[in-house]
Amino acid sequence: MKLKRELKLLDVFCVATGAMISSGLFILPGLAHALAGPAVVVSYVLAGLLAITGMLSQAELVSAMPKAGGTYFYVTRSMGPALGTIDGILTWLSIALKSSFALLGMAAFTCLIVDVDIRVIGVALCLFFVTVNIIGVKGAGRFQVGFVVVLIGLLLVYVAKGIPAVNLQNFSPFMPNGTVAVISTAGFVFVSYGGLLKIASIAEEVKNPAKTVPLGMVLSLVTVGILYAAVVFVTVGVLGAGKLDNSLTPISDGAFVFMGQTGRIVLGIAAILAFVSTANAGILSASRYPLALSRDRLLPRFFGGISKRFQTPIVAICVTGIFIASALFLNLTLLVKAASLVLIFTFIFSCLCVIVMRESGVQNYQPRFKSPLYPWIQIVGILGCWVLVINMGTAVLLIGSGLFLAGLLVFWGYGRARAKQDFALLHLIEKITAKELIDFSLEAELKEIIQERDEIVKDRFDKIVEKSIVMDIEGPVQMDEFFREVSEKISKKLETTPAAILELLIEREKESSTVLGPHLAIPHIIVKGQHTFVILLARCRKGIMFPENKKKIHTVFVIAGTKDERNFHLRALSAIAQIVQDPKFEKKWMQAKNKEALRDIVLLGERKRNS
Repeated sequence: MKLKRELKLLDVFCVATGAMISSGLFILPGLAHALAGPAVVVSYVLAGLLAITGMLSQAELVSAMPKAGGTYFYVTRSMGPALGTIDGILTWLSIALKSSFALLGMAAFTCLIVDVDIRVIGVALCLFFVTVNIIGVKGAGRFQVGFVVVLIGLLLVYVAKGIPAVNLQNFSPFMPNGTVAVISTAGFVFVSYGGLLKIASIAEEVKNPAKTVPLGMVLSLVTVGILYAAVVFVTVGVLGAGKLDNSLTPISDGAFVFMGQTGRIVLGIAAILAFVSTANAGILSASRYPLALSRDRLLPRFFGGISKRFQTPIVAICVTGIFIASALFLNLTLLVKAASLVLIFTFIFSCLCVIVMRESGVQNYQPRFKSPLYPWIQIVGILGCWVLVINMGTAVLLIGSGLFLAGLLVFWGYGRARAKQDFALLHLIEKITAKELIDFSLEAELKEIIQERDEIVKDRFDKIVEKSIVMDIEGPVQMDEFFREVSEKISKKLETTPAAILELLIEREKESSTVLGPHLAIPHIIVKGQHTFVILLARCRKGIMFPENKKKIHTVFVIAGTKDERNFHLRALSAIAQIVQDPKFEKKWMQAKNKEALRDIVLLGERKRNS
């Protein structure tokens, strides 16, 4: 059963933004300032710049493959089910743990208002948001929009009122612990940009995902990056090292300096909203990872159960909610650092996926958004993220390695015997070694994804092309010889002798040439009978020689139908004309790897479809 497409651009923006503005802003600045000093502002900016490389890569991937599971889906289709399983489970756990940390993070701020056991509140909120997500993604999105609109408004007030109170002396010395500390702190706060992952995982439930998701990701990262820099700048400027270092309520402490106790309480409420929105977004997005893994048979099938009533992944949501609620009773500080490490690796994987998908030559990889400055953006992203990794400390690396091993064991123990996916890396290896390694199932899957993404409703032309004969001729060949072979192949479908068809084709060519372009011909004939229509697709790599035509013809669409099909005959000609107008059509046609690839070019060609 398919998931319901209900999320719009505002929902996408708010899911990502709400997921990013939580611990990264309301807790981490104090801890990060203790590590890097006032240059913590630079650490946030550096982390944001590196996040751009991963964001651009993810935006391209999601515009090509808007499926539940986000980065897991891309990694599996580009680098195989082993790495895909590891990435899927790591990302699922990291988002879930971050959501638990968000609920626990409320404790420090709730204490400013009322003394209540945060774990009780956390479990209650977890149950509430599990229910909201089960009822429908649209409802979860509406909650997120409300939270984020109020949150951004409060932060803008904080910045506007705080700038006049900034004391520039609090920025000296700017880098007391050196450049290395600034870089390692960038790795520490990198988890602040993890909300971008959550958008990719729910892309299947977004309206017009190929356009909406990349735009939402860009707007969200730009907005959050500016807010982070401005809010952290104000906080450092009004508090100084003495009050800010290791503070768990840095923004509320800053608000107290220039807005008094009222400001502290208001920003405490803002923090609570931020943590709640992170938990909601976490359940919404994390639950899509076990769903995607189960679809590919890398986790048991029951994880993929979808509610018939609400069309939401009810089992995956409940399991994720149970994990988040259980994690509320654990010490998550070091695990959240590991979540940041996982996030960094996910961004590295995203950059690698784009490189593999592009270089593999997979024909049906057709992103609507393409990352600019390829491959330099991806190379900078990989190298820059790796610098963050090696500066994060031994303990975090050990935990990350343990999670990596856990994902590998899941694949080895369960998924390995069931995984049968074709993936782009095999296409790339085949391209380099000239060995046959692929079964083209990836091309077929990507074709279905494009049809779903672009909401293509098959018309009669599509259905005829799906059953059409496809000829792939090495050549060269003369027109008469080509027509003779065509006649043999379509005679049974037309219930006419090959000789009669050949005569009609030659007579039609004598009337006027059917060559319509430098390398294109569309021979079309009327045959006897009723309710019959046939299309044959042909490619000749070395060219078909048509009389009085100097250029060799590489692309031929042969159309044959009875007189009562004349109207559809004209519609078929119009459909073909629209398809071949694509400036890249000739290149794609000549580079197609087999007959099915030729057929896909026609089926996925942009044209107006008739109902």
